[in-house]
Amino acid sequence: MTRSETNGHTNGAFNEDSEVSLDIPTNTLYHTSRDCIVQEEQSGESESCLEASSGCCRSLWRNIFRKKTLYKRFPILTWLPQYKKDYIFGDIVAGISVALTVIPQALAYAGIAGLDLQYGLYACFLGCFIYIFIGSSKDVPIGPTAISALLSFQIAGGSWQIATLLTFLTGIIEILMGAFRLGFLIDFVSGPVGAGFTSAVSLIIFSSQMKDFLGIQTSGNTFLQVWISIVNDIHNISWPDFILGLICITLLLSLRALASCSVGPKEGKSSAQSLLTGIFWTVGTARNALLVCGTAGLGYWLSVSGNEDLVRTVGFVPKGMPSFQPPPFHIDPVLNETTGEVLVAGQSFWEMVSTLGSGLIVVPLIALLETMAVVQAFADGKPTDATQELIASGICNVANSFVQGLRSNGGIARGAILNASGVRTQLSNLYTSVIVIIALLYLTPCFYYIPKAALASIIIAAVVFMVQYRVIKPMWHSKKTDLIPGLGAFFACLVLPLQLGILVGIGINVVFILYQAARPKLRIETLATTNGLKYLMLTPDRCLIFPSMEFVRKVINKQGVKSTLPVVIDCTHIYGADFTAAKVISTMVMDFAQRQQPLFFYNLQPRVAQVFEGLNKDLVVIYDLTTLHSKLAEKGAA
Repeated sequence: MTRSETNGHTNGAFNEDSEVSLDIPTNTLYHTSRDCIVQEEQSGESESCLEASSGCCRSLWRNIFRKKTLYKRFPILTWLPQYKKDYIFGDIVAGISVALTVIPQALAYAGIAGLDLQYGLYACFLGCFIYIFIGSSKDVPIGPTAISALLSFQIAGGSWQIATLLTFLTGIIEILMGAFRLGFLIDFVSGPVGAGFTSAVSLIIFSSQMKDFLGIQTSGNTFLQVWISIVNDIHNISWPDFILGLICITLLLSLRALASCSVGPKEGKSSAQSLLTGIFWTVGTARNALLVCGTAGLGYWLSVSGNEDLVRTVGFVPKGMPSFQPPPFHIDPVLNETTGEVLVAGQSFWEMVSTLGSGLIVVPLIALLETMAVVQAFADGKPTDATQELIASGICNVANSFVQGLRSNGGIARGAILNASGVRTQLSNLYTSVIVIIALLYLTPCFYYIPKAALASIIIAAVVFMVQYRVIKPMWHSKKTDLIPGLGAFFACLVLPLQLGILVGIGINVVFILYQAARPKLRIETLATTNGLKYLMLTPDRCLIFPSMEFVRKVINKQGVKSTLPVVIDCTHIYGADFTAAKVISTMVMDFAQRQQPLFFYNLQPRVAQVFEGLNKDLVVIYDLTTLHSKLAEKGAA
């Protein structure tokens, strides 16, 4: 690129033989690299497609297997060499604490997903083990969550085959999203939309547990459908289940408060005070496991005393490890063995995928939101890597699908337990996996006696704290319009399936963003030169792109016709433009020329000027006030 002798100067940092030159307007008010255009001149003949492709493949291969990339994709290579003996105790305590929480939760979440209870446990060991090697955060416990379980139910409809395929395909999509660095997509889910979605999910989960809490029959996928069925069957309430559920919720909330109790002063506790504080915390943290053990004992006593029908129990849970096999890519029809009549129609792979629908996109997005909430909450100011978490979560879910596991990701409640337990590294997931495997091998016969009302109480006591009502007041004081997408997502998720409800909330957010892009603010000032010549200064507050151009043109033309003064457009904030903007600017320049009204562009960045000049060479671009005033004086004299 040849340097302009009249409008620019050469940057002395480059010698005369350099193939890179800079074109910088003189007297510009900008002094940053954005004000210059850098181009590299291609020398020689271009490479052939084959040579270019092979070079690209070699570069990609070297990038994948270079040391920096391997350490980034396998964080265990960073923390394992630095592992100390002092870390062992903290990781064991944290792993056991999470295991005591995740086992009863997994049983309950499988119920939310409409599956047999063992499928919840199947999701709690293999993914945890794999996360040790590829997980970037020590505070992320891989396992099913309330939100993922509810999404699985609404998408798969209680079919373990479709739920397993959902786990597999969403895992593949997460890996691809990580490979293409699409973690930024969670930025399109704003805080208000996330709060509305989470609050709606908590109410839906609460409603879904009324079936076991009250001992009645319910149906429906949405909030309204479930409550209509509850009202219709409320006369069949099972009072023993209801009373047991109330007692369980009271105990859980009391033990939750006990976990935060501290005996004695914050500092300088005696040994007895520290011991009591530790006991309170342990009992409060393990409250779900203690409740399950206690109510299972009650269920067993009722069974041996001949009162097994008094409360409903979960029933048979298969003992042992799941079979390791590929996820089901089709569903065989169920036939009547006697007549050969088709009782349940089979489904092909594409029919199963069509059932998943938008869930294939929504589920990975929500999972990333949940996981990153855990990572960022306990990052202590350290940088986080959404891309690595996408890849890790994807691989863990693909592995879980081979053991028929439920969809899994990081959960904020279990992450808080890990952090409070003094976790030191990702190795805590190993101890969680081992305990879950022990439960599958030896403890499943005991699960038979767990009352359904107890599991429902565990879920209810957890989800009541997910309703994010506290954000309403600060949002109202900060920016009231943010309540619109938040409330829109909230009500849409209550009325529609969740995967559609969250898309409605995101859509409302996008509409707000597009409206702001289409209606930029223009500051209008009447100024005067040193010689007393008045002119109109209009300053747009953002870049000019196609949604806003007609609006900007109308405002500028209206002000120009109204004042008849020379018009100066301050382009300080215009850092980008497109073809539509150039077309409208060209038309506007001709409009002003027909009225013989001066129009100047002040502080227009060179790269934007190139876009505009592609359609109209008559732009008058000025970069300093002295030149602007002299141009205005010339037009005034003319």
